[in-house]
Amino acid sequence: MPRFTGKVAIVTGSSNGIGRATAVLFAKEGAKVTITGRNAQRLEETKKQILAAGVCDQHINSLVADVTKDSDLDKVLETTLSKFGRLDILVNNAGAAIPDANGATGTAQSVENYDEIMNLNMRSVIALTKKAVPHLTKTKGEIVNISSIASGPRSNPELVHYSVAKAALDQYTRNISLDLIQYVIPAGVMGKPDDIAESIAFLCDRRVSSYIIGHQLVVDGGTSLVMGLNCQDFSKMIQ
Repeated sequence: MPRFTGKVAIVTGSSNGIGRATAVLFAKEGAKVTITGRNAQRLEETKKQILAAGVCDQHINSLVADVTKDSDLDKVLETTLSKFGRLDILVNNAGAAIPDANGATGTAQSVENYDEIMNLNMRSVIALTKKAVPHLTKTKGEIVNISSIASGPRSNPELVHYSVAKAALDQYTRNISLDLIQYVIPAGVMGKPDDIAESIAFLCDRRVSSYIIGHQLVVDGGTSLVMGLNCQDFSKMIQ
């Protein structure tokens, strides 16, 4: 049985690139998927690729939407629930390094450019996650936020605002993970040797992990995310 059979996923920014590849893979693996992006033509190409993989049209919810608009985020969630009845996976993938209108870099970049980048790469994630959490809580679902190597720790003066947005996204992900673990999204249990064994097998399977090199894979159920001040609260969460 495909690994995501019976699951429902939303993949933002799925009209090209990583988002498209993710949506196609999830659909091939049995998930019902909501694909969304701002470009109708490119979004249609994503749908064609999913259909070409042998997925039936009833398993696809395609919606042209701008994630920087709250009304569009509502439509993404509402149409998903209306068509599929549930939500198991949210992939916050939409994002971009938007050039400054005047070609400026470093501190010369405009505040308007900062606002535009933060709205797309950070605010939209917070807004959609907030709307989706009540539904993900019911299914004990998953949230994946797509970041970038631009988030640090090395600098890139040409991508100041984008780097800041992705660094903020990384910290947002860490913080909400401890908030949501109480609802079992996705851990909330003590680790077992099999959890480590599966991670080792993943790293050794070049079919799925060939692009991971020299990486420190932390498999600890979120333990390393906890600040000392939060330890007591965390222990209560995993009882």
